[in-house]
Parts: sequence; structure tokens; C-alpha cells
Amino acid sequence: MRVLTRPTTSDVVRNRRRWVVLGVGVLAQTAACSFVYGMPFLVPLLRDAGGLSLAGAGAYVGAPTAGLLLTLIAWGAVADRTGERLVIAAGLTVCAVAVAGTALLPGQAVMALLVLGGAGAASVFAASGRMVMGWFGAHERGTAMGIRQTAQPLGVALAGLTLPSLGAAVGPWTALLLPAGLCLVSAVLVLALAPDPPRVPRAAGAAPERSPYRTPVLWRVHGASALLVVPQFAVASFGTEYLVREQGWGVAAAGAFVAAGQVAGAAGRIGSGWWSDRVGSRLRPMRQIAVAAAVVLLLFGLGDAVAGWLAVTMLAVGTVVTVADNGLAFTSTAELAGRAWSGRALGIQNTGQNAIASAVPVALGALVGTAGYGAGFAAAALAPLIAVMVTPVRAEPAAREAAEARR
Repeated sequence: MRVLTRPTTSDVVRNRRRWVVLGVGVLAQTAACSFVYGMPFLVPLLRDAGGLSLAGAGAYVGAPTAGLLLTLIAWGAVADRTGERLVIAAGLTVCAVAVAGTALLPGQAVMALLVLGGAGAASVFAASGRMVMGWFGAHERGTAMGIRQTAQPLGVALAGLTLPSLGAAVGPWTALLLPAGLCLVSAVLVLALAPDPPRVPRAAGAAPERSPYRTPVLWRVHGASALLVVPQFAVASFGTEYLVREQGWGVAAAGAFVAAGQVAGAAGRIGSGWWSDRVGSRLRPMRQIAVAAAVVLLLFGLGDAVAGWLAVTMLAVGTVVTVADNGLAFTSTAELAGRAWSGRALGIQNTGQNAIASAVPVALGALVGTAGYGAGFAAAALAPLIAVMVTPVRAEPAAREAAEARR
């Protein structure tokens, strides 16, 4: 049963700036992602310049994510209390200053600055989704959040196109002045062009809104979306290596394949959001995408064993399918949490997904190293299959109505 309603004319007038706000939010998150997820592109330069081991370089790569994980929920709580605009602008400014500092303060300070930069970037991850949810009506939130979620592949693509060549010319730490500058520019644009969405004032003497975590619905959404990170990072982490080592592709060709997948994946996130708006549900499409992700991984395993072309085809399909659920989970989280709790809920959502994302390459890499790609990807298919059972589709209408009543 469709439970989403279209806004009134006054709602449309009130929200006439929503596309500008969305555009600024995408730019802000793209800038943050170009730093947080751009560090791997500097690994060869870091190793050459500093004589680092692969593990030593990996510590620098993981530092921004560590800062991100430590502060996501805190930034979300601040956004719930004070609003999104100042939170995003303040966090991006902290990120810009810290990242720029890596070019000026080499040595032991760099690691701390990278962690601080990730902590500042976390503000955008926690608050920009909350801002989108406030400016867009229920009938278009899926599409809007899908557009917002394109920021991650856009940030990765931007970093991949710029940081290696810039780092080779001026040095790896100096190259980080580019994402630092983008974060600072984005902070200014957020202050100028992205006001907080209108808030309904709470009645005098009204009790604070009760936690949406008193029921298991939101926990199940978090759990299902964390499980769906496994197929996403299986394809993203090992696709290039598989093409080069197992299929004999050149590095340039494999890189172009991955880059095209990033673009297609971004389009897939928008498409799934539009789909959820049309059917009036976030979790039903999310569950169907989980089924598709499991099928992709199993067919990849079959292709690796008997037909290389099938494995390559499933990698191509997987770059779209395995990321298509991302925006749906974030939209559902914010809607089910309600306005008073959406910042914290999105912080929890981001924390769980990033924690799993950090573990998947290590765990799956060990499995692939001992059992092969086919067996490794087939084992990874268990995660989306479990997500199918965990996703609370039947509870969604009642949970959304309860959240809307609390707005």
C-alpha cells in the first residue's frame, strides 16, 4: 500500500531552493570523499618518497576513516540539536585546515592531522543527508538521496583523476591541498546557499521525542545495509586485481573498466531512489537489490570456474547492483528515525557501514588467497542473502507512519 503523499502547493513554494541545497550538499560530500577515500591513490608515491612498507602506507590510508568512525554519531547528535548548516560548514573547515596542515607539518604530526581531517569530514556524512531529508518531500526523497549518494563515487573519481599526477609533480602531501581547498570552498558555499530546512517548533512543555530505537526496525535496517556493504566492497576491492591477475587484462584497461563502473554505479543509485519514490517503499526495492547482489556474486563464482566471460560480465553488473541499495538505506534510516533523531541515526548508519567496509578487504582477501576468487565471492554471497531476511519490509509502513506522526 502506498503511504507516501505529495506535497501541497505551499510546500513546493517553501522548497523552491531545495535543488540548490542538494547541489551544494553533493559538492560538499564530494569534496570530503575526495580526501577520505582519495588517500589510496597516493600510496605508491608515499612508499617511494618515504620508504614505507605497504602496511606503513596503509596506516596513512586508514587514518581518515578512523577519524570518521570516531565522530559520526557525535556530529549527528549536534545536527539534531542545532541544525545542519553550521555543523557541515564547521566540520569542512576543520577538515580543510587539518588536511592543509599535512603539507606544512611533515613527520609525526601528519597521522594526527589525517585523523582530525577525517573527524571534520564526518560532519558532512552525518548532517548532509539530514538536510536533504528536511528539504525534500516524501514523494521525491528517494531520488534526492540517490543523487546525494553519488558524491562518494564522484569523490573517488575526482581523487583518481587528480591526486596521482598532482602528487608526482609536487609531492603526495602537497597534493592534498586540492581536497583541502575544495572542502574550504564547500564550507563557504554551504554557509551562503544551504540554509537549514524549516523546523516545526516543539510545543512548550512537550516531552522530548522518544528514541526510535525502542523497536528493532531501525536496527534491522542498519544491519541489512551493513551486510550489503560486503558485496559492494568485494567487487570494488578485488575487481581490478581479478581482471589483471586472472583474466590477463592490462592495468590501464582494468582501470578504465573500474572508472566506467563508478559512473554506472552513481547512475544506479539515482535510479533505485527514483524507483523507491514510485513504489512508495524504500525497503522493498532494497530487499530485491539484495537478492540481485547475491545472484551476481554466485554467478561470478560460477564464471570463475567455467567461463571467464561470465565472471567479467558479473563484475560489470555488480558495479551497479551492489551499490544501488546505498541511498535507499540512508533514506529509510532518516525517515524512520524522524526529524529529532535523524542526525544520530545517520551517524550510526555511516558508522556501521564504514566499519564493515574496513573489514571486508582484509577478511575476503584472506579467503580469496586460500580458496580462490570463485569460492571467496560465493562465500560473500551469504551476506546479501542474510540481508534479505533481515530487511524489515513488512514493518516499514507502520514504522514510517509513527515517524511522520512524531515530526
